[in-house]
Amino acid sequence: MLIAASAVFMEKGFRNTTVAEICKRANANVSAVNYYFGSKEALYQEAWRHSFAESLKAHPVDGGVSETAPAAERLRGHVKALVERIADENNRDFFISWMEIVNPTGLLEEIIKSELIPLREKTLSLMRELLGAEATEKQVMFCETCLVSMCVHPMLMRRVQKRAKDLEEPFPLHDLEAFVDHVVKFVLAGIAAIGNDSAMGDPSA
Repeated sequence: MLIAASAVFMEKGFRNTTVAEICKRANANVSAVNYYFGSKEALYQEAWRHSFAESLKAHPVDGGVSETAPAAERLRGHVKALVERIADENNRDFFISWMEIVNPTGLLEEIIKSELIPLREKTLSLMRELLGAEATEKQVMFCETCLVSMCVHPMLMRRVQKRAKDLEEPFPLHDLEAFVDHVVKFVLAGIAAIGNDSAMGDPSA
């Protein structure tokens, strides 16, 4: 039921999805939704939770890199996990969340915060480590935002291009490993530049 529900919610969003359609896809009786979940709203929340848990199981946040590894290696693990998670055709939680941003219902607001904020804090912590003790919180947040943006937008476009067969992508991202390496190299170079600006007393750093 949760797998079918997450698929339909991802395709149509909460408002355009019907319980009947979910049950048809799950080969289940409509009464099962009320019995197990109580409402369409509760099913929506549990479908997201299930998708999120499965996504992290398939793509652990650390990317398989040990927490004792050097910071640059751990950064690559984080980037690899994020890129692969969004690129994964079986991943639904990210796109359900994205639809909530575009057409919010408010139903996922609290659980998304409770699940995603801890993930973001791990990335922020890594950025603090890479930037060093002299870094300001503004620098940390800006660097984290740039990192996530560099991963999210290209992977979204990759998914769109795969679905729209007639849409030509000038530079399709087939080699995800190479893209991950590029993002890491770019971010580390940016962090080094920020460190140099701070050392020189640049007020905008």
